[in-house]
Amino acid sequence: MVAQILSIQVGLPKSLGVTGAPAPMDRPWSTGFFKEPIQGEAWLGSTNLAGDGQADLKRHGGVEKAVLAYAAEHYPSWQARLELPDLSYGAFGENFTVADQTESSVCIGDIYDIGEAQVQVSQPRQPCWKLSRRWGIQDLAFQVQTTGQTGWYFRVLKEGMVEAGMKLVLRDRPFPQWTIARANQIMHHELNDREASAALANCPLLAVNWQRTLSNRAAKNVNPDPVPRLWGEN
Repeated sequence: MVAQILSIQVGLPKSLGVTGAPAPMDRPWSTGFFKEPIQGEAWLGSTNLAGDGQADLKRHGGVEKAVLAYAAEHYPSWQARLELPDLSYGAFGENFTVADQTESSVCIGDIYDIGEAQVQVSQPRQPCWKLSRRWGIQDLAFQVQTTGQTGWYFRVLKEGMVEAGMKLVLRDRPFPQWTIARANQIMHHELNDREASAALANCPLLAVNWQRTLSNRAAKNVNPDPVPRLWGEN
């Protein structure tokens, strides 16, 4: 299987908003959501792309979330749904905008070559409230989660230079049963299926934080409250 990186985006954290603004979504906040496309090669390191960064390092970035990928196929429907015809690549905070891949065709543990670099799928992306504030749409993070059009994260197995236009060449698929779409379904929609949670938690190539959440759910039937992540300070 071969896919293609159509565009690569990076951006460093910035502070926005107005102190004392009456509307919560206009108040001060910090974010790395504003990504701009780059031309030419970029160094893909173990924790991020050169020139990229995250404002909240507790919840974003790091080895398990080195690169965020998003399906180019989703953009036309979002442009229509949000009435934003000019919505462009990088709008969902992704680093790689990818053609010929979606959540239904990408699996946990997939290994892909990108030129001399090599990456592995670690987990679905769980959207947060900052995506909503980025576009001034209060329930956008909720919409993204509900549709399952979340994107997914890569961990970096081999560092190297990457560039828009490069191919993503599948080298190994150890867990074809665990698509990103299936993982999203279990995490966000099958909250009371403890057996499914336990099965996904036992996938050794799933990111540790997902394993922990699903194991706790399976053992104790305790589900974390998604409201702070989805709605946050908005």
